[in-house]
Amino acid sequence: MSQIPWWGLPLVAVVCALAGAAATHLAAARTNTLRHRRRRSRRWYDERRAAYVQLLTAFDRATYRLRAAYDAGAKPPTVLNYLDEIGPALMPVRLLASGPVRSAALAAHLQLERLHSEMNPAGVVGVEPRTHFRELLAQVPLVLQQFEAAVREELEITDRPPAAADPAALNGSRRKAVSTPEPDRS
Repeated sequence: MSQIPWWGLPLVAVVCALAGAAATHLAAARTNTLRHRRRRSRRWYDERRAAYVQLLTAFDRATYRLRAAYDAGAKPPTVLNYLDEIGPALMPVRLLASGPVRSAALAAHLQLERLHSEMNPAGVVGVEPRTHFRELLAQVPLVLQQFEAAVREELEITDRPPAAADPAALNGSRRKAVSTPEPDRS
């Protein structure tokens, strides 16, 4: 006869079932946490990217209108028109962006706002107002380039594709197909 009591086997089965349920619950909780973290980081990236693209588009539109007005010899759009156009695109960037991106965006905004305001000839001594306007307009791409650089750094956007696969990890037949062909000796 066995020395194990009659209730030993059901007790071991219940303990194993509870341990399995706890392990399953912990694994599911970890998976959910990782999935939630991945979604949050993806949403963070998507929100910022959309805000930056919207603001860059608005800046480009405003710059194009300024250049077109300058080339036509017409008066540039008013500051209020500019603010109505840029304001909705600038607010998300002011709220979501990091310090360097926010500073670069505001620098571009101030440069364009200056161009939309009345060019005061008394403000710059010895310079014709159209020449001053043209010089400020020529600085806009440089300011926008600084904004783009700050955005690229924050979002970790590179101009190169992700690293290629390790050649040592390729199988033998694939490695032969990738290798350089032998020169023709005929």
